[in-house]
Amino acid sequence: MGKVYLVGAGPGDPELLTLRAARLLQQADIVLHDALVSAEILAMIGTSRVIDIGKRCGTKLLAQEEINSMLVSYASEYDIVVRLKGGDPSIFGRAGEEIETLAEANISYEIVPGVTSAIAAAASAGISLTDRRFAASVVFATAHRGQDAEAVAWDRLVTSRSTLAIYMPGSNYKLLAEQLCDAGLDAQVPCVIISHAGRADQQIQWSDLTSLKLSGALPAPSLLIVGECARTLHRSEAVRHGFVVDDVSTEIEPQWV
Repeated sequence: MGKVYLVGAGPGDPELLTLRAARLLQQADIVLHDALVSAEILAMIGTSRVIDIGKRCGTKLLAQEEINSMLVSYASEYDIVVRLKGGDPSIFGRAGEEIETLAEANISYEIVPGVTSAIAAAASAGISLTDRRFAASVVFATAHRGQDAEAVAWDRLVTSRSTLAIYMPGSNYKLLAEQLCDAGLDAQVPCVIISHAGRADQQIQWSDLTSLKLSGALPAPSLLIVGECARTLHRSEAVRHGFVVDDVSTEIEPQWV
C-alpha cells in the first residue's frame, strides 16, 4: 500500500507553499485537487496524473464518499498519493472524514499543513487578528454548513474580546450581518472582507455590520473578519504601508472612524 498525503496548498501564492508541500507535488504519483487550488500551484505538479475533484458554484463533481473511496483505491495502486486542498487541510477542509476512511483501511497518511485563509487574509489586509488591544481570542468559524448540520450558534461564538474569522461567508451578507447582530454584536462593529487573498486579483472591502447588509458580494473564495482590528484606522495604515492591493469601497460610508 502507498501513502496518502493531505497537503495544504495555502491561499494560492506558490511562494506561500511549505517546502515539504512543494517537494511532494514533484514526487507524487497522482494528485487529487480541490477547485480552490490556484493554476500556479497546479503547474508545479510533477506528474501527468492529476484529477480535479473540486466543487464549483455549489455543484460537486464527486460526493465526499466517492473521494474517500478514490483515496483508498489509489493508495493500493501508487506509492505517493497527494490530496491537495486549498488553505490548510485541517481547517474546514473535510480532512477528518478522509483520515477516518484511510485509518479504517489501514492506509498510512500524513497531514502537510498549509497557510489557512484567515491568516493569509489578515496578512493581505495588513492587520493582526490577535492585536492585544482589541482581542483576547480569535474564533475560526464557517457560515456554510452541510445539509444535515445544525445552524451556527453565533451567540456562543461572539464576544466583545474576540476576533471572528468567518470562512465561506456566502453571498448573502445581509443575512449573515443580521445573524451576528441578533447574536449580540453591535451594528457598528468593524469588519473587512478579503476575496482571493494574496492573489493578483485580490479585493478588500472595509465596512461595518450596518454597511455590510447593503454590500454586494465579492468573488469566492472570500473570508470575513469581524472585530476591532478591522477599523478604518488600521485600513489607512495598511494602505500606507502597501499591504492593500485593491480596495473596494462600500455602498454606504461606515459611521465609525
